[in-house]
Amino acid sequence: MGVRMNFKCTWAHDGKTERWNGRITSIQDHGSHYELHIESRSSLQVIIGRSAAGGFACLPDYRIACHLAHLKDCFWNTEQLVSVLGDVDGITVARALLSIADDVSI
Repeated sequence: MGVRMNFKCTWAHDGKTERWNGRITSIQDHGSHYELHIESRSSLQVIIGRSAAGGFACLPDYRIACHLAHLKDCFWNTEQLVSVLGDVDGITVARALLSIADDVSI
């Protein structure tokens, strides 16, 4: 599934709000999992899928992974992703996942 999908990110901290744009430049359906390429403040390769414990996201370039809730649960997914990626990249990935939630099922 080739796609170019834009999304917006917001981070409120220290009494100010930062905003930035992100773009999913490709989504590949591998049958058991999806591979996303996200461009924003960083370039991120994210693999998402399902295991016996629920959804997961893996970022091989960073050697990290975490569990996910439903892709529309941006609050919970943001908490999980920020804990392993840091604020900006965690928010970016969570917003990207929210933007594809109606089209991708894990």
